Parts: sequence; C-alpha cells; structure tokens
Amino acid sequence: MTRPTGADRICLTLPTNRACADTIASIGEEAAYAAGHFGVEVHLLVLDSSDEPTFAVHAKAVGELPATTGVFVHHLDEARQREFLRRVIEDSGVAEPARVLDLMLPAAVSYGACTNRAFLIAAALGCRSVHRRDSDSHYQVLDGSPVFPIHHELLSLGRRAADAAAGVTENALDPAHAEKPVALVGGSFVGELSVDIGEIRELDPAVYEEVVGLWAPTGASERERRELVDDSFVGGGTDPFTLDRAVLDVPDIFRIDMCNIGIDHEVYERLPLPSATDTIGSDYFLLHVVRDATLPGVVHNRHIVNYYTPERRTGPGFTAYQLRFTKFLLSMLYLYPVYFDMEAAGGALLDDEHRVRVAVIADSVRRSIGTDRAENVRRLAVIDRAYRQLGGRYAEFADHLVTLRDRLLDEAQADTEDFALLIEAWGPLVRAGKAAGAEQLVR
Repeated sequence: MTRPTGADRICLTLPTNRACADTIASIGEEAAYAAGHFGVEVHLLVLDSSDEPTFAVHAKAVGELPATTGVFVHHLDEARQREFLRRVIEDSGVAEPARVLDLMLPAAVSYGACTNRAFLIAAALGCRSVHRRDSDSHYQVLDGSPVFPIHHELLSLGRRAADAAAGVTENALDPAHAEKPVALVGGSFVGELSVDIGEIRELDPAVYEEVVGLWAPTGASERERRELVDDSFVGGGTDPFTLDRAVLDVPDIFRIDMCNIGIDHEVYERLPLPSATDTIGSDYFLLHVVRDATLPGVVHNRHIVNYYTPERRTGPGFTAYQLRFTKFLLSMLYLYPVYFDMEAAGGALLDDEHRVRVAVIADSVRRSIGTDRAENVRRLAVIDRAYRQLGGRYAEFADHLVTLRDRLLDEAQADTEDFALLIEAWGPLVRAGKAAGAEQLVR
C-alpha cells in the first residue's frame, strides 16, 4: 500500500514541556516506519520546553534512537527555537517584531504557539506536511506491533481526493470535491477524556453538563447544547483497534484530536493557529478552516491511547489546568463569530487553486474583536456557581477565579487581537523561513 514519494519531506513533531522519554522512543519508531514504508524523508522535530534536567533525559532518549535511513532528528530547546525565530522574524520585516516573537514563543503554555513553531520550522526544512503527536500519549498495539497513524496520513495527505479514494475503506465525499487536495488526515484517541474534567462528571453529572455546555454558542437550543456535551472530549471511545477504517469526506472534526493529526502545507503555510496562552483548544482552529472551506480530509481509527500526567490533578497543576479549561470556554465568544462566517462562506473560502483565502478569515477575526463581553461575564458566573456546588478544591478554584475575573475578560479579547496580528504576519514569516532554510536551525 506504499505510494512512491521520491524526495518528499515530512515533519513529524512532538512538542513537549514535560518528561516523555518513552514517547520519544515510540515516535522514533513511527518516523522509521514512515521512512521505510513510504520512502519519505522524515524530519522528527522535538520542540522541548522542559526544564534542564528533563531536557537532558530527552537528549539521551534522542541519542538512543536507532540510526535510520531517511530519518533526521532535530531536538531543540527554547533557546535554539528563539534564535531561529528571531532570525526569521528579522528577515521577514513584519511590524512589531518583539510582539510577534512573544506570540510565537510565549513565556506561558500555548498549544497553538508550539504548533505554529512546528509549522514554521517545517517550512524552513522544506516539508510538505506536519504530523503532530503529544507527550502524554501512546500508540495502540495489534498482534505485537504498534498501530501508527502516519500510515493513513501518508497514504492520503496532499493527494487529489479522487486519487486518495483508493487508499481508504470508505469514500463518502461529494464528487464535487474530488479535484481538491486532501488537506487533513486525523484520528482521535481511546481512553480518558481529552480534557481532564472526568472527575466533575463523576461528582455531579448535572454540573458537568452545565459547565461543558458553556462551550456552546450563544443562542444554542437545549438540544444542541446536550448534543455538544455528549460529543465533547470523548474521542474514539474505549474499544481497541482491530482493523482499519478510514473515511474520505469533508472531515468530521469532532472525530479528530491534535495528538493524532497530519496537515498539508497548503493549509498551515497560509494560516497560523491562535497563540492564546494557558488555553486548551487553541490549536484546533485549522480543523474548522478545512471543514468549512469544504476541503477533503480522511478520518481514521488508528486512535492514540490518551492518559494524564499526575501534575494535572494535584495542587498548582490542578489550578493551572482548570484555568486553561476556563480560558477555553471564554475564547469561544470570539471564535464562534469566525466559525459562523467561515461556515457561511463554505467553498468561497477557497480560490481557484483550492487554497484558503486568508484575507476573508483575517477580516472575520478582526470583526470578532468587538464582540460584546456579556456572554463571557455569564460564563464566569456559571463556572463560579457550579464549582462552588462541587465543593472541595473546585470551590477553592472558584475563589481563585474571582481574583482573575477582569483580567480573564481582557485576555480573551487581547488573544483575538493577537491572532489578527499573527495572521497578518504569517505570510512574511513563512516566506522568510523558507528563504532561510534548514541552516537556520543548526547555526
């Protein structure tokens, strides 16, 4: 089932800020599989924001990866990432270079920013696609062998949909989209919820439904809200992998997780992700773009095994994660207007060569900045009441949230302003990265 790809380069990336030596070993196996089965040149990119002792452990794990023909490993700490970004930003000539650098490499955790760095480095390396995994995940095993998602990603990604149909188990795509390229290939996860709020559901299912329902857009009906809650964060369920299922269609993005995704360069080289800090879900924007623009995708069932690292559930880690969940809910106030605009535009989001019209989306993001904050004020009030009802550490978090109320309302709007700036800067950044090339990474 291999497809001749010549000198195609791909980027398999693992952003991390925590210990994950075992994951590095596993993703090294996936890189070797891709090179051996598909003839691609794999650039395994570990973007490491860990502390120095953890980075040293990771460096040892990288050094122990077997030498494999066609696999090139880049293990970059934040100092090397920052130096690359500074050079590219300077060469790009973008306005407000210091602010752009902060958006690309913020001091706080940003799921969007770490993925944007992977996109930009992939462009410098000359890669045609980015394939992202996460540090807190494992591969499923069938008959003693790991089940690698990159198998489906490389079978279909970037190919004309009509040609990619031969590599899937089901073609549900409207023939009107057959000439478009496959822009996205992804699967989900099995195991625990993708967002660490399962304890809320165990403590009080009604509170869980109310809090998760805050994700719904303003004006959603009760039925729409309940359906969203039922679909949220559950991934591929719990059934283990037994045989392949891959569906070609305009992708159902609720069945795709960012720990298990491949994206074509024609998408991420045109648009970045929001760089909102301490906000889960900030890395999912491009999934909406692909779906709403009616670009083809493949959704498969080579799900990754999801698990949680202990720090999310203890002390400061618990507080930090619940804050990221809260900021995710607040971010929806500004993202939904953009989602609705893109959905209404549909195929008009694409030009004659099936490329995303960036200006249309940028304009929508700018307009959303002025959205009335009343809904976010309500969301914070609901979270406060619900968490106090749960009691214990949730009530303590509610006390903490009260002190942050005004700041969080301001940050949600500022994150949208930053996203508009980054969209404007993205084209020049990508061009500068490509012009600089891989040598920028090894100076």
